[in-house]
Amino acid sequence: MDYLGRVVVITGGSRGIGRAVALQFAKEKANIIIVHYDPDESASSETVKILQEMGVTAESHKVDVSSREDVGGLFKDLISRFGKVDVLVNNAGITRDNLLLRMSEKDWDIVLNVNLKSVFNCTQAVIRSMIKQREGAIVNIASVVGQIGNASQVNYSASKAGIMGFTKSIAREIASRNITVNAVAPGYIETEMTAALPEDVKQAFMNQIPLGRLGSTEDVAGTVYWLCSNAARYITGQVIHVNGGMFM
Repeated sequence: MDYLGRVVVITGGSRGIGRAVALQFAKEKANIIIVHYDPDESASSETVKILQEMGVTAESHKVDVSSREDVGGLFKDLISRFGKVDVLVNNAGITRDNLLLRMSEKDWDIVLNVNLKSVFNCTQAVIRSMIKQREGAIVNIASVVGQIGNASQVNYSASKAGIMGFTKSIAREIASRNITVNAVAPGYIETEMTAALPEDVKQAFMNQIPLGRLGSTEDVAGTVYWLCSNAARYITGQVIHVNGGMFM
């Protein structure tokens, strides 16, 4: 894979893991497209500013990734202007936690749509271009709870387990076209999302981590970047767990 001028699209890229992934790719001077759906543009604008100060071409787009129409329009525009997309990182995700007995259909649907349907939408929108150039890398952000489950997160766990199955299936479909598809499943990572968890939940997670510390967004970003590098060109259809030993 030729790194020069790679075009990298990162959903959920305005903050947290997505921003850390963007900063990792900025080191190679890639063209970076941040996709977000924040209520305001402050976080995405800050991320783009940081990237531009690092000397890279960067832009952000507010897009509902659960909408096929919106996603299709975005990728049509990007491929028209850049001619290609080399890397897709499907990172967009939300939580709407509750016990199943109390979970509304609305909260089930929105989590599955944002977390899982978005992966289908974005991957399908970019795959024809990658097949044509016979090269590309896709990394989907799953979660340790997609593997082991978690009480009060049946919607989130189901969406992340779905990402794992999606990853393995699409990897088989397009491996002959020299496109790798992998998933990264973070454990307990310090982000705005996990900061909102109750203290007893945080401590319960900490008690399960053999390394005895929380993960950082950089821990995840480094793994994502490696999967999109020549060092991982023979790796596809895998779920890489980044969790300090929480799941082995």
